[in-house]
Amino acid sequence: MKKEIIISGFGGQGVLSMGKILAYSGLLEDKEVTWMPAYGPEQRGGTANVTVIISDTPIASPILSRYDVAIVLNQPSLDKFQPKVKSGGILIYDDNGILTPPTRTDITVYSVSAMEKAAEMRNAKVFNMIVLGALLKVCPVVSTEGLQKALYKSLPERHHKLIPLNMEAVAEGMNLITTK
Repeated sequence: MKKEIIISGFGGQGVLSMGKILAYSGLLEDKEVTWMPAYGPEQRGGTANVTVIISDTPIASPILSRYDVAIVLNQPSLDKFQPKVKSGGILIYDDNGILTPPTRTDITVYSVSAMEKAAEMRNAKVFNMIVLGALLKVCPVVSTEGLQKALYKSLPERHHKLIPLNMEAVAEGMNLITTK
């Protein structure tokens, strides 16, 4: 198993954190992992993306031009990365941030109403965990148990009280994702 994933959206949406937690989960499950963030000086409000590769075998290079999975959280990210999803791949998007929906027919397209659910949960900070749950439902590259362990390892102890809420958000994402 090897999955090459790009996660992209506006700075401040938790894109880089999502990639970091996903990569950390893979490490804790003894997988080969790369994590490569990309953002400019406009990090807050500008676009940010992160490439994560999770594999059972050694990874030759962290540099990719095509992806198995793309998670796009705004229109500029969809416009940039939709063409770079490999045929037969997966594209996941939050329908709140997209004006022109994906058009490709050779990939599986999913939507998740993560922003709406985060508002319903009264906590915008769980948005990225809802999206991560959606990813794990359709592409289980790591287990939810591994994800929870990664949260305990990567978050400062003062934030551990928020982990149950984050795991609830992951479960919500798993329930929300739908095929388009």
